[in-house]
Amino acid sequence: MSRAGELLTTALPRAGIRTLLSAGDTSLLSPARSADEPPLTTPRDPAREAARRELSKRMYHENDPSLFQRALDAFWDWLGKLFNAASTATPGGTLGLIVVILAVIAVLAALWWRLGTPRRQPTSSAPLFDDRPRSAADHRATAEAHAAQGHWNQAVQERMRALVRALEERALLDVRPGRTADEAAAEAGRALPAHTDRLHTAARDFDDVTYGGRSATEQSYHRIAELDRDLERTKPQLATSSATTAPNTRQGAAE
Repeated sequence: MSRAGELLTTALPRAGIRTLLSAGDTSLLSPARSADEPPLTTPRDPAREAARRELSKRMYHENDPSLFQRALDAFWDWLGKLFNAASTATPGGTLGLIVVILAVIAVLAALWWRLGTPRRQPTSSAPLFDDRPRSAADHRATAEAHAAQGHWNQAVQERMRALVRALEERALLDVRPGRTADEAAAEAGRALPAHTDRLHTAARDFDDVTYGGRSATEQSYHRIAELDRDLERTKPQLATSSATTAPNTRQGAAE
């Protein structure tokens, strides 16, 4: 391309160059030449290539948005289209969609508040007691002290330990280091079948606080404390009792 054509391309504004590139003309006319001289013609393809080279210069892109800004704009455009599509499909339009979203958030918040942090392990795998030998009375006193201060997590833990230690002191459970709350509930349920469900509930409350990351409540503490008191007044159902009553029953029937 001639020098005059390059000067013409450089001097044109960006809008003029874009219009020129999209037009169907096959040549560029140079206004700098006089009326006596023939017009200077430049083929369309070289002119387009020259315009592209000119527009690729950095001076024309100093105010362009950054890559992050372009990506953010694209994301918001996509989100806006998605929101518009959802509002079109929802009864009530945009207002109906907002109501649905708020309802879902309210349900999730209620579930989180009611259930707390989900447990990662369904059962406990750590021992119920530590290495320090303590009596059931000691555990009960510690539990009551925590309850008086509103420390319900520690109160639930100590009351469950008092419950299990009391069963060991009554020889209803063997003294076995490393026993978990679930194991203690299962073993105690065989000697005290009337309280099997409450024993498993107490073990679950202990596991939720100790291993599940949940917070105990005053109600959960009083539930375990009431179970502890009821177990003290309950007579165990021993396996030998059923074996001894069967012959007596047969003997009475024979008489």
